[in-house]
Amino acid sequence: MTAQALVLLVAAVTAWLVAALVGPRVFHEHLDHRGDLTSDNLVRHAEEAYVSANVIAVSLALLAAVVTALAVSVYLNRRIGRTITATSDAAALLAAGSYRTRVEAPRLGPEFEQLAQAFNAMAGRLEGTETTRRRLIADVAHEMRTPLATLEGYLEAMEDGVVQPDPATLAVLRAQTARLTRLASDMSAVSKAEEGRIELSWHSVDPVEVAQSAVTAAVEAYASKGVSLTLDTDPPLPPLRADPERLAQVLGNLLENALRHTPPGGAVAVTARAGGSQQVELVVADDGEGIAAEHLPHIFERLYRADAARDRQHGGSGIGLAIVKAIVEAHGGHVSALSEGRGQGTRITVHLPIEDASARRAAVGGGTTRA
Repeated sequence: MTAQALVLLVAAVTAWLVAALVGPRVFHEHLDHRGDLTSDNLVRHAEEAYVSANVIAVSLALLAAVVTALAVSVYLNRRIGRTITATSDAAALLAAGSYRTRVEAPRLGPEFEQLAQAFNAMAGRLEGTETTRRRLIADVAHEMRTPLATLEGYLEAMEDGVVQPDPATLAVLRAQTARLTRLASDMSAVSKAEEGRIELSWHSVDPVEVAQSAVTAAVEAYASKGVSLTLDTDPPLPPLRADPERLAQVLGNLLENALRHTPPGGAVAVTARAGGSQQVELVVADDGEGIAAEHLPHIFERLYRADAARDRQHGGSGIGLAIVKAIVEAHGGHVSALSEGRGQGTRITVHLPIEDASARRAAVGGGTTRA
C-alpha cells in the first residue's frame, strides 16, 4: 500500500504541474495564433476559464483515481493478507504434527492457486508418510513380538530344565532367529530402495536364463508343499541390461509370495515373453487365494497386507513386493498385478526394457551404479 500511495502521489504532482504550468502556456499560444481575438480582456477571461475548468477536471479525476486505487489496494491487501495468514497458520499446524491440515483455494490468480495446490500436496505426502511410519512401527513390533516371545520362552524353559537343547529345540531357535534376520534385511533393503540407494551391477542378461535359474532354485520348496511349478519361455528373447542378482531377487520374492498363497495341489506358472514397446515381460501366475479388487492398487506398498492375520500366519513380512517394485523401477521398468478376486489366483507381471532401450540409461559395459 505504501508503494501504491507513492505512485499515486507522484502521479498527482505530475498532473498538477502539467495542468498548472504547461496547459495554460499551450492554451495561450493557441489564442495568439488565432489573431482575431483583439480584446485583452477577452483573452484573459478565456485563460482564466481554461485554468478554472482544468483545475476542477484534474481535481475530480485525481480524487476518483485516489479513492478507487485506495479501495482496490485495501481489498487486495485484505484478500492477500488473509490468504498468507491462512497459509502461515496451516504451516504452523503442519509443523506441529497436524497432517490433515489443508488450505482452501484463494482464487487470487494462478500463482496463489499453485501455492495452495503445492501446500496441500505437501501436506498429503506428509500425512501419507506419517501413516506409513505408524503402520511400520506397529507391524515391525508385531513381527518381532512372535519370534522374540518364542526365543524367550524356549530359553526360560531350557534354564528351568523343562526343555533340553536337542536338535529339535535348536532348529526352532534357528528358525526364529532367521525370521528376525530376514525382517531386518528386508527393512534395510526396502529403505535403500525407497531412498534410491540400490546398487546395481549392470550386465547383458538373458531373461530366459534368469527365469530358469529362479525356477530351479524354488523347485524343492514347491515340491515339499505339493504345489506344481512350471516355466514357459518364448525364446529367443532380446537381452536385458540389468543386474542378474537383483532380477533373481525379484523372481525369488515373487515365487515365494506365490507359494505362500497357493494351497497344496495348486499350480504356479512362470512365463518369460516379449512385450510391447521394446520390453520383456516376466510373469508369475498362481491359482491360489487371489486378491480383492480394493487391495490390488496397494499390494506393492511397504508392509501392506490384504489380510494381516492370514499373512502373519504364513510368515510374510509384507515387504517382499515393495522390494520387487523398487528393484524393477531402478531398472527402468514397472510391475503390475491382476486378480479376478478371492479364490481366482493372481498374476504379477514385471515389465523390463530390453538392452537397446535401457543402455542409454546405464554405463556401457559391466559396472556398479546406484539407482
